[in-house]
Amino acid sequence: MSTALFTHDDCLHHRTPPGHPEQVARMDSIKTALAAPGFEALDRREAPLCADEDILLCHPQSHLDAIIASEPKDGIRALDEDTHMSPGSVQAARRGVGGTMAAVDAVLSGDVTNAFVACRPPGHHAETETPMGFCLFGNAAIAARHAMERHGLSRVAVVDFDVHHGNGTQALLWNESRVTFFSSHQHPLWPGTGFPEETGAANNIHNIQFAPETNGATMRAAYEAEVFPVIERVKPELIILSAGFDAHADDPLAQLNWAIEDFVWLTEKFCALAEKHCNRRLVSTLEGGYDLTALAESVAAHVGVLLEKGA
Repeated sequence: MSTALFTHDDCLHHRTPPGHPEQVARMDSIKTALAAPGFEALDRREAPLCADEDILLCHPQSHLDAIIASEPKDGIRALDEDTHMSPGSVQAARRGVGGTMAAVDAVLSGDVTNAFVACRPPGHHAETETPMGFCLFGNAAIAARHAMERHGLSRVAVVDFDVHHGNGTQALLWNESRVTFFSSHQHPLWPGTGFPEETGAANNIHNIQFAPETNGATMRAAYEAEVFPVIERVKPELIILSAGFDAHADDPLAQLNWAIEDFVWLTEKFCALAEKHCNRRLVSTLEGGYDLTALAESVAAHVGVLLEKGA
């Protein structure tokens, strides 16, 4: 068994304005980090393009049509003050959806133990009909629906440890009783959602808020108290991680003080839960992380654990 890495150079063709934090260089830094010694065992695969019907697992046709119509023929178009499109953005976003779905296929088939999807733009802020927060389509939510509708799973856990609330994933999975969704995030911070009382239509949503300057010890205690016991109770058949690394102390967009060791700890814990409940089946998909050095080091540490546990 092994760890698969899904990525594609199409994700380099999604362009944002100069100085924008969600930049092409994020992919370059990750690619360099995962080309270093120690990652030879990664099963490197191209993230496939998704089809329209895949996006429609979570988004209506009107949203897909609007995104396609918004892609400029040249230059960069702003959808809002944070979210932009360029020629190639739709193709890149389809790779993110397709790569996360292919990762689900690979782990559920037993072809690999676990997988990491290194694609951009990210997905966890894309709501049902609203692109926002750099995101166009809800990659993790679509992958969860794919696992249930096409693989017959009835219990999926989606865990978002990005520093920003996964408002899009929450919206897309609000009525989905087969998914237990967790988001831990800094508060106050954009987008201003993710309160503990937001619990979903089936009490399937769990939001954990961290005050600015929260360190790794506080984060670990919260996960031990509020996340892991629920996962133990739910006994998911698959764990999907929305892996944002912008809770790192060096990230410019937030004020949490997590270190590389904290991402290692989280990854080890979720791999252990996957081993206990899911036959080790775990998919991780890239969300945020905007200091390039911290991002590269965090991803390398995260994937290093996946490789160790996936062997």
